[in-house]
Amino acid sequence: MTTTQEFGVPGSRTGPAGGSAARPPTAAGPKSTTGVPEVLARMRALAAGLPAEDGVAVFNGVYLAVTEAVARHMGDGTFQDPAATGELDIRFARRYFDAVEAAAAGLRPPACWRPLFQLRRHPGVRPLQFALAGINAHIGHDLALAVLDTCRALECEPAVLEHDFDRVGGVLTSLEERIRELLMPGPDVLDVADPLTHLIGSWSLDKARDGAWAAARALWSVRRLPDVTEELTERLDAGVGLVGRMLLTPLPG
Repeated sequence: MTTTQEFGVPGSRTGPAGGSAARPPTAAGPKSTTGVPEVLARMRALAAGLPAEDGVAVFNGVYLAVTEAVARHMGDGTFQDPAATGELDIRFARRYFDAVEAAAAGLRPPACWRPLFQLRRHPGVRPLQFALAGINAHIGHDLALAVLDTCRALECEPAVLEHDFDRVGGVLTSLEERIRELLMPGPDVLDVADPLTHLIGSWSLDKARDGAWAAARALWSVRRLPDVTEELTERLDAGVGLVGRMLLTPLPG
């Protein structure tokens, strides 16, 4: 997968903008983009150590392309607060790395990630399925929790991050079509009766991002109720994992 293309950033997610919320003060927390190169280096190291056909390697390549695109936009005025966006990017990636480390150590990663790690070498799963299952886990579960992590670190409300959350989502959307083109097995998948066409048509990146934002807001609103927070987080994890399992349904050759 080519990861050096320049990608534009389309419009934001439908919904009210968070521009009216106060931005965090300079001393609110460890806002820094210096960790983004470290995130990229770690993704490249993972890519170098995995076979190209490995399902985790497929997702890692997609995620690397997205992170490179976000990094390129850090200083061009795309984001209202590049430092806060960098903080979110780092905390978001950390949850993926934690899942990778758990699987490598023989531990159980979050439920949202288990289907990908369990089926990463299944010959009946196509590369596009691996990519979408990883995106589903990371967007559907990890992104909501990363928003909370970032708000705690910067001592700000989620609304402060909403504009740049949407701009990052724009980068994702701009890459989605290219990802599908690169990983599609051939023109036969345009047949509506093809099982892969059915699978990829049943999942939406925009809806996953909207769901992540709604989950982040809900979890933030109950953050002082630990039992409720734990239950909502577990249900989010399990629900996203179920979708991932369906996305990774082995298909006939």
